[in-house]
Amino acid sequence: MYKVVLIDDESLARQLLGSLLKNYAQFEVVCECADGFEGFKAIQEHQPDLVFLDVQMPRLNGFEMLELVENSPSVIFSTAFDEYAMKAFEANAVDYLLKPVTKDRFDKAIQKFIQQAGSNNTGLKSLAEEQVYEGYQHRIVVKENGVIRIIPADEIQYIEASDDYIKIFTKGGHYLKKSTLGKIENSFDPARFVRVHRSYMIPVAMLARIEPYEKDSHIALLHTGAKIPVSKSGLDKLKKVLGW
Repeated sequence: MYKVVLIDDESLARQLLGSLLKNYAQFEVVCECADGFEGFKAIQEHQPDLVFLDVQMPRLNGFEMLELVENSPSVIFSTAFDEYAMKAFEANAVDYLLKPVTKDRFDKAIQKFIQQAGSNNTGLKSLAEEQVYEGYQHRIVVKENGVIRIIPADEIQYIEASDDYIKIFTKGGHYLKKSTLGKIENSFDPARFVRVHRSYMIPVAMLARIEPYEKDSHIALLHTGAKIPVSKSGLDKLKKVLGW
């Protein structure tokens, strides 16, 4: 028996998916959720084999929710949008269904899951390889001591790479997130956030001035007083953004 969690803010969409699943005796819906927060808790509690996940939801979208799940189950996206905001987030997905979901398309997605589950195939295709990102992220979601925090981009002072994590510095302190600086760089507006060094990214609005430091390097002084190293390539990026 495969355990299934349905996560969608539209009750009619959840009802349709549940109705279609009734044609498959080996699937059991163990929980229905109306947003990403509920979905995250349900996944932690029920450890489902398969999740049907909407993308655009209030409070926490589908990709942000998946960022918080350490051992993600198989996912089938169901969404009204045919393009995904995927520069920041890597989402291993069995398939995606475009709303309104038809029975034929649903059946194909289920068969794909059954085939992958039967072959113990964990190398699921990343939707990031298929989809084009429209727009930029305007926040970062982190989990700290079991608490989910949403950090608006406007509150970020700078971001530092730290092994397999990044440190996000804000006025209220810093937060750790398991990610890479490259992923964050690709997800934020390059006109607002610049990777000035292989280990640092800063919001342009936080920049007070730039001073020479050593050969081919500089220091960025932020309005907070923080001093951030700037590489030669980082300086070139800043000059381009600032129009120097």
